[in-house]
Amino acid sequence: MSGGAPVPAGPDARSAGSAETAEAAETAEVRAFWQRLGLPGLVDVHTHFMPKNVLDKVWAYFDAAGPLVDRPWPITYRQTEDERVRRLRDFGVRAFTSMLYPHKPGMAAWLNGWSADFAARTPDCLHTATFFPEPGAPGYVARAVEDGARVFKAHLQVGGYDPTDRRLDEVWGLLAETGTPVVTHCGSGPVPGKHTGPGPIGEVLARHPRLVLVVAHLGLPEYTDFLDLAERYPEVRLDTTMAFTDFVERDTPFPPAGLPRLAGLGDRVLLGSDFPNIPYRYVHQLEVLDRLGLGEDWLRAVCHDNAARLFGLPAPTG
Repeated sequence: MSGGAPVPAGPDARSAGSAETAEAAETAEVRAFWQRLGLPGLVDVHTHFMPKNVLDKVWAYFDAAGPLVDRPWPITYRQTEDERVRRLRDFGVRAFTSMLYPHKPGMAAWLNGWSADFAARTPDCLHTATFFPEPGAPGYVARAVEDGARVFKAHLQVGGYDPTDRRLDEVWGLLAETGTPVVTHCGSGPVPGKHTGPGPIGEVLARHPRLVLVVAHLGLPEYTDFLDLAERYPEVRLDTTMAFTDFVERDTPFPPAGLPRLAGLGDRVLLGSDFPNIPYRYVHQLEVLDRLGLGEDWLRAVCHDNAARLFGLPAPTG
């Protein structure tokens, strides 16, 4: 067709174009952050990938602001699995995890099978596994480690289980012996659980002091107590997931007196985001870490170097 006025784009086309522009802008912001620090990219130890039927239920729970959420929680990256992987790669995330967790017996081994397959077809995903207090847990955890699992997830709030349960003692012992990190939601945020807080997981650490425990969300809201545990046990680490964000700070702010201690633990703090289940843009997590004013060396360690060392990531080539 020639001549005449151009046909205006319909609302769907305008919406798609706007979304693409926003995506490109955020990608540029994230990449500019780590490039300014002279890093080869980011390592995010707290991202979620799980079977679609499970993730759909997780998203529905957030949509309904269920009891463990207890507030509106829109999902920013509600995309297909392939799109979510692409977004992380576009951001420059060199390695990420597939945090997944059971809420009942008989579920963990099945989730581990799925995550092993996901890691096999997603080489930049750190092979992730999980467990639940049940008779078969030591066996399937040992198999997961033998099959190459590099990190485990334990969610005491959603799972509703006591980490000191004797059915898990062999599990914690194996993970401590092999030096396999366990990212654990053990703090009492956003809503306390029967077995959350520093007490139960502190008992686990007393039994297994060499356990590489990564405390999710800096242990919010019990930040100070989990700083204590990290200073007491040299293999305890903290991940930044959602900490310092505007969404979290208005209800459970990090105590300013804890910042020097967090700086002192700079070699044991790891970047985590909770992608895709976050109610704000991914870049916001990076911005709030930057505005803490703890310095570029601290940022480089947190956003890449600490996790790269923990997981033995090869130096980038090219």
